Amino acid sequence: MVKLASARDFRTYGPGLTKNRYEYINAGLYLIASVVLVSGFAAQLSSQARWPLLLIVTALAIFLLVNLHDLMAHLAGIDFRLPLMAFDLQLAFVEFAVPLLQILGTLLPFLAVLFLFIQEEKGHGYFKLEKHALNMLVAGPVLWLIGSIHNSCQIYERADGHVQILQQCVYIPLLLGSLSFMLGAILNYHEQSREIHHGIHLLGRTWIWLGIFGSTMFLVGGLTNLIKVFKMQQMNGMRLEKLRGGAHERLVSAREGQVPLIMEHQKMITHQPQETKVTLPPPTPYKDVLIGQTKS
Repeated sequence: MVKLASARDFRTYGPGLTKNRYEYINAGLYLIASVVLVSGFAAQLSSQARWPLLLIVTALAIFLLVNLHDLMAHLAGIDFRLPLMAFDLQLAFVEFAVPLLQILGTLLPFLAVLFLFIQEEKGHGYFKLEKHALNMLVAGPVLWLIGSIHNSCQIYERADGHVQILQQCVYIPLLLGSLSFMLGAILNYHEQSREIHHGIHLLGRTWIWLGIFGSTMFLVGGLTNLIKVFKMQQMNGMRLEKLRGGAHERLVSAREGQVPLIMEHQKMITHQPQETKVTLPPPTPYKDVLIGQTKS
């Protein structure tokens, strides 16, 4: 569920001048989804517990679309050439792994809440879905937390200090929110194993209150991310990180018809010129030399 907020100069959100607009839309959708998620968890405290589940499902669906768009944007930055990630560990473990983890982590709670909603609407004939729903409620936030840790491991050596501060203001709330959701799901799992509940009653007060705190942290992270996007759009693109020798630089070199230095070095090793051998005529026997001298 973490909105990947990379400060890469090669980030692609759309063709040409529309990429800024797409990035604003992406950040805005994340913020809207956070507001809907907070409203859904807060409404769980009321007696009407069915329609708040629809709010939670809607928010998770928007988060799913946002992270899917992030994944497609990063893959578009390297022309969907997955082997290039072998030359850039940050691209593989952060810009590719984080959206993928967040997509899987969002899909599991989405299905879990949807299963509980279906059971509540259709009656108590779907008890087999309860165990799977509780397991998915735990597994999803675990993936969120792993993705949040990966997302906070981005290293910027040459980026502006202001950019790095904005990055940390996004990472920390999202990390706290993911941790809160994971703790709430684990505690709720242990509480429900002691008592017999069905349907939406499987979502206890502990899960609701920690969900409110976690979704509030997501809201803070989404708001700071929107501020970060606005600030970075005003920086004229000169204070962003540009990694050297990575996947993006190799792709740019290939587009310009240049061969990267490592590949040139490998080519020189594999195609070294062979030593030229000069064949000399066989030596003349000493006897033939004496005969030639006597004849002259």
